[in-house]
Amino acid sequence: NCLDVHVARAPERVALLWERDEPGSEVKVTYRELLETTCRLANTLKRHGVRKGDRVAIYMPVSPIAVAAMLACARIGAVHTVVFAGFSAEALAGRIEDAQCKAVITCNQGVRGGRTINLKTTVDTAVKSCPSVRNVFVAHRTECKVPMGPLDIFLEEEMAKESTSCPPEPMESEDMLFMLYTSGSTGKPKGIVHTQAGYLLYAALTHQYVFDYHPGDVFGCVADIGWVTGHSYVVYGPLCNGATTVLFESTPVYPNPGRYWETVQRLGINQFYGAPTAIRLLLKYDENWVKKYDRSSLKTLGSVGEPINREAWEWFYHVVGDGKCPLVDTWWQT
Repeated sequence: NCLDVHVARAPERVALLWERDEPGSEVKVTYRELLETTCRLANTLKRHGVRKGDRVAIYMPVSPIAVAAMLACARIGAVHTVVFAGFSAEALAGRIEDAQCKAVITCNQGVRGGRTINLKTTVDTAVKSCPSVRNVFVAHRTECKVPMGPLDIFLEEEMAKESTSCPPEPMESEDMLFMLYTSGSTGKPKGIVHTQAGYLLYAALTHQYVFDYHPGDVFGCVADIGWVTGHSYVVYGPLCNGATTVLFESTPVYPNPGRYWETVQRLGINQFYGAPTAIRLLLKYDENWVKKYDRSSLKTLGSVGEPINREAWEWFYHVVGDGKCPLVDTWWQT
């Protein structure tokens, strides 16, 4: 529903617009390319013993390969649990151990806000206390070489050996699609189970009707895939509807406080969906950081993550949307 049906109709439609950390270096990925990458990754997981029902931890930056990892797990019936790539080794280990993950998919490093983050180092520390992990698949976001141990596998090298065809595993409507852990702000993080049919239906319908999505729109949710918003409105909802979805790797203020709005102008974003925390950060800066960019493509604004306060709502609606864009306030898993 997220890939094959769209490839059959419009294989060269852009599925992902990867807005990398450095502005102006975006990468376009078509539905055909995403399906091929997903199938190669799915076949790689299968060849290394990952089967239907197995849990796979994903600890990666916002990137096309991370989306492919999620979809590859779904394709073979494995249950992905994405962990925000800013969490510590201890937090990662706790989630891996609780879910009894058989494999981990990560990158050598992440890049965010002009800094590099050593993800593989964090994973190495985490898996020392996770006996369930049999393999760690390592993709490359940077050119930096990292030490490889007995569990480690270079992901791109293994994927290159695989076919671009992988028939999807038949699943029941109530089979697990993914587990996602709560933030832990009120106690130990809890693994929330989301199932196949109901989750995807709700993500697709809310993406279409809450945000007034129409075919051809560019959907700009700037959430990390480590949160449920990223699952639903960066990956599953938009892709199920055949949309072009933005993957935002950077921060709201890198290299300056106009980053979001420069991205809106350059990519022609129609729906912009962000968090009150970021909005409150940006309203501290001169509104010329917003006004200097063309935001006429915007049709709908969205807020998510916590209740938005009045001052932030007013700024978002009047300054960013020029008082013309409906602002939908949303809430989801945590």
